[in-house]
Amino acid sequence: MAERPRITPATASLRIAGAATGDDWLDAFLHHLAHERRLSPHTLDSYRRDLVRILAWRTERKAGDWPALTDGQVRRYVADRHRAGIGARTLARELSALRALFEYLLREGAATLNPARTVRPPKAGRRLPNTFDPDQLGALIDADTAPGSEQGGDDDPLTLRDTAMVELFYSSGLRLAELIGVDTRDIDPADATLTVLGKGAKTRRVPVGRAALAAIQRWLQVRGLLAGQDESALFVSSRGRRIHPRTVQQRLRLWAERRGAGRNLHPHLLRHSCASHLLESSGDLRAVQEMLGHADISTTQIYTHLDFQHLAQVYDQAHPRAKRKR
Repeated sequence: MAERPRITPATASLRIAGAATGDDWLDAFLHHLAHERRLSPHTLDSYRRDLVRILAWRTERKAGDWPALTDGQVRRYVADRHRAGIGARTLARELSALRALFEYLLREGAATLNPARTVRPPKAGRRLPNTFDPDQLGALIDADTAPGSEQGGDDDPLTLRDTAMVELFYSSGLRLAELIGVDTRDIDPADATLTVLGKGAKTRRVPVGRAALAAIQRWLQVRGLLAGQDESALFVSSRGRRIHPRTVQQRLRLWAERRGAGRNLHPHLLRHSCASHLLESSGDLRAVQEMLGHADISTTQIYTHLDFQHLAQVYDQAHPRAKRKR
């Protein structure tokens, strides 16, 4: 049996911080994640929860120490969790944590193989992203807002800012982090384009529609009432600094509520709507991939399912041969 790791002062600090598990190898691995890989506390907690759950299963079944765990036992764990109704995505995350633990054990010479490496979770059903109907979304954007409150009135700076954000999300299919990162210098009104810093620090240029450019121009006319003199961000908060992601999410919900949307409005819903509407109109999958900044076209292909879903709905409603007795 492999020698247990020595409990160092650094490892002991995990116990003091409440991250310890009572299992020496697991404590040492969590210390490795926190101090060598410098993972965030949130990510560290996720690893700890998943691995403590596997540890409890292992202890209950007297499966021995971590190095003694076999691929058959890992498969039984996945099967037990799946029968208990745990989803494929959760199981995939737990297996990923277990693989990472065993890679650490291999590095430390405590294990000779990684039993989780060949185990795969059940296949996850593919969830189609929600979208707005084009006419419904257009009506919301064009709707008048009730004047009179701090957040109301078409001339209110916050309302102009929020409408400009909605227009830009929908016009260019931006992610939340991408919109927040946009500076005023990134927009080229003459060329109707925007330079975006996307995932992996990759930049791309995306088109900006006329309605979005007009909304941004209206916002820029009052932006100086809120923005600090040295602030480069296009969208700022009421405090004059670059707007926070949570603020964007809250303001979009408020914007939708005031216009009677009847459903929650969030950044990714606007991004999904942009992608599916563009694909439905153009049929150009590669162009949509480039615009969204997807590294793999298979990510973009989810929107082809949306397009077919729309076609199937139209068929069921309109084709005489589709009207079956229920």
